[in-house]
Amino acid sequence: MSRSLGRFGALLLLTLALVACGSRGHERPPAPQADAPPHRYEPLDGPPNVPFDVDALPELVPRDEPLARYGNHSPYEVLGHRYKVLSRSAGYVERGTASWYGTKFHGRLTSTREPYDMYQFSAAHKTLPLPSYARVTRLDNGKSVIVRINDRGPFVGSRLIDLSYAAAVKLGVHLSGTAPVEVRVLHPGDDVNANKPVPRKPESAPVVGSRGAIYLQVGAFSARANAFAYRRRLLDAGFTQVRVFTARTDRGRVWRVRVGPLETPDAADSLRARLRSAGFGEPRVLHQP
Repeated sequence: MSRSLGRFGALLLLTLALVACGSRGHERPPAPQADAPPHRYEPLDGPPNVPFDVDALPELVPRDEPLARYGNHSPYEVLGHRYKVLSRSAGYVERGTASWYGTKFHGRLTSTREPYDMYQFSAAHKTLPLPSYARVTRLDNGKSVIVRINDRGPFVGSRLIDLSYAAAVKLGVHLSGTAPVEVRVLHPGDDVNANKPVPRKPESAPVVGSRGAIYLQVGAFSARANAFAYRRRLLDAGFTQVRVFTARTDRGRVWRVRVGPLETPDAADSLRARLRSAGFGEPRVLHQP
């Protein structure tokens, strides 16, 4: 009896030792069944601190690639929503809202298990096969960029695509946070310059006169990270054209979070009411030349 218990104890210790060794080999928790990253809109995500010349990056050329081993599981579920990966991407054209992600996820694994590089033209999409290539065109200014889609997301609201920081800079989305875009899938041999959408003309220009364009300042911070975290809160709450301005004062460097430019005083008053009701306090009205 004691000999059997001894053998059982030895086996138990061996099993625990093997489990411990295996757990030390996974400093990063495994991805969920959906092969998608966790909710990406975390505080402190933002742009890098160093200058970046996006024009030095060559435009991508679509090439034949096999489906990624990871990231194409279908259907999958994230945050209580179920998604089905498209079986084919030929002819895919969709319009919607683009957002972007940056430093918080730089170097982390994407859904295809490739490290996310915010300095490359890549993107995340909820349903396109991974990897896919697509031309993303910003509809209000006509700027476009070809991206390689190798990640899942965005999982906030009804946003269509999540751009890398480099792709966001190419389109100017890094300044506005979100923007209306068209996503058109490309395949090897396609004319990458065909079917580019014509940019929309703004209904009216921002009010610029002796008093300048109208902005609403919703916060000022002595720490850059806090300013960008507050900007992200505003974007996630549905506010657009949220920008962070930096300046040097007699008390040191300050980062100011502003919304604008706004087209009319009535638009500014309406937005002030929305900000108050959403819990962002009483914004300060500014006029810039």
